[in-house]
Amino acid sequence: MNKNFHIWARVLLGSAAIAAGFGAVVMLLWNALLPQIFGIASINFWQALGLLALCRMLFGGFGGDGRMFAGKGGHHKNRIREKWQNMSDEERREFIKDRHFGHGHGFGRDFFDREEPEKKD
Repeated sequence: MNKNFHIWARVLLGSAAIAAGFGAVVMLLWNALLPQIFGIASINFWQALGLLALCRMLFGGFGGDGRMFAGKGGHHKNRIREKWQNMSDEERREFIKDRHFGHGHGFGRDFFDREEPEKKD
């Protein structure tokens, strides 16, 4: 047979074995902890795999660098960062001052407390 077929078959079998292992771990942990703690029902292996897939979709994504839905070219705009970078020092001080919330400290309090390095001519 073709060499590529054997490679893909091993990759597929390896992935299935890893998924089965994670599913078994999820099932064992669920059945060992949650019924005694919360009084909920035990789950079987297939339910554990489904739960694992659901959690992966909701919280873990599908690999990559997380830019799947970020738009054209995968570049994500961070509007808050852009706004902060376009602020003058006075605007930043005012922004930080407005967010102290009466605690005596707050967001970005160390930003302006640092001494700037001396500039060499």
